[in-house]
Amino acid sequence: MRELDQLLERWLERCWQESSDADKDVFRRLLAAEDDKLWRAFLGYEPLPDADTQRLVERIAAVPH
Repeated sequence: MRELDQLLERWLERCWQESSDADKDVFRRLLAAEDDKLWRAFLGYEPLPDADTQRLVERIAAVPH
């Protein structure tokens, strides 16, 4: 899904370098989620069951365009 890719790429480009190792691990876990579940989480329809990945989704969604 291109829109999802754009969100994740923007975070990688702007935030990866200064992210903690813990945040990088959470991001890797996030990538293991199914695209449709991620997209629903980004749209706010259905939060992810893991609180850490959900918080990262919210942070990624807040990265300015």
